[in-house]
This record gives sequence, C-alpha cells and structure tokens, in this order.
Amino acid sequence: MRRLLILVGSPRKTGNSAALASAVQRGAEACGAQATLRHIDDFMSGFLGDCTVCRRPDGDCAIPDQFRRVFFEDFLPAQAVVFCSPIYWYGLSAQTKAFFDRTFCYHAASYPGSAEVRSGMSGKRIGLVLASEETYPGAALGIIHQIQEFSRYTHSAFVGVVRGVGNSRGEVAYDPNDPLKAAERLGRDIFTGIYSDYRADTQRGAHVWSPQLTAGGATD
Repeated sequence: MRRLLILVGSPRKTGNSAALASAVQRGAEACGAQATLRHIDDFMSGFLGDCTVCRRPDGDCAIPDQFRRVFFEDFLPAQAVVFCSPIYWYGLSAQTKAFFDRTFCYHAASYPGSAEVRSGMSGKRIGLVLASEETYPGAALGIIHQIQEFSRYTHSAFVGVVRGVGNSRGEVAYDPNDPLKAAERLGRDIFTGIYSDYRADTQRGAHVWSPQLTAGGATD
C-alpha cells in the first residue's frame, strides 16, 4: 500500500493548518492510500544539538523525545510526505524547521546507518500546505523555495503547494479559493500527479497532457 505521511507543524491542533492537513488525509484515503497524520509537537521536545557532543555511544540521538520514532517509523518508509505549516514571520513554524534540522543527526556520516537513512530520505513525492493571514502572494515564497531545494537535494519530486488564508481557527473554510478542496485534491493526487522538472538535455515528448487535449488543431 502507498504510504503518505502528513506532518503538521502548528502548535494548534484545531487550527487552520490542522484543518488543511485533515483535508489532505481525506483525499489520500479516498484513493486507497495509507495516510498517517502526525503533529510534530507530539514527538519533538527540542532543537538539534551538537551531535559531536551529545550523540550516544551507539550513534543514536541523545535528545529524550520521540523524534526517532516518527522519523524511522513514519517518515523514512513513506513514499510521499506533505508538510503542513502556518507561516510565521514569512517562514516555516519552528516545529517544522526543527523537524528538518533534527534529521541531520541521522543523515550525517557520523551516524552508523547514515547510508540507509539517506536512501530512505530520497525519492519521495513532496507536498506543501501553508496557512497564513496574508493574501499577499509573496508571503509564501521563502518557504516554497526551501522545500524546493530540500526536494532537489533529496532527489524528490515537489509536486504541489496549497495555501489557505485565514486568521481565526477554521477560517480557511471561508477562503474563496477553497483551499480545503485543493488540499483534498493534493492528497488524492500526491502519488499520481504529473511532475516535470526538465533540464536542457532531458528527453521528453511533445505534450504535457494527453494529445487528445489538443485535438481540433488548437496550438500555442
């Protein structure tokens, strides 16, 4: 079964980010995928430390929380991951950023199983769901760029972004762009949506979509 992990980086479990994450889960499950939704606050209690000082003798992280569990049991086995975060100061929430940072403890060559970890971190399909108070389009650009670069670094496919606008809890439901429906669609299509990131030497066909879509002689 295809496995999707939905990581929620908001401290509010009934907020807009959580509502959007639940919509992603509904869409994925409707298509038969195994969709696991995790709130990062339930698993992490601190930021990345100095691994050269605090790493345990067996190479494991010494921070006494459940990050290892969610990373090894949920993140690494997942074929797709959707990160759901509020926009704080035009960046990811501290929880979401800390999740990325904490992966370094196991990604680093000083961890005995780093090769397996790097393999597990690579080749995923990545989605991003954001909640913000601003309608300003540029509010999300820094975050989108960060996830784009993470995806390229891990040879993953950054397949989609959904952004909902609201301030009070649940207000994204009134966003006229209907981000809840868009989030549900992201969950539905996370494994199958067309993703392209061409290079100059990429071999590719003449069409992005089905040739039937251009029937009738209309070209551009």
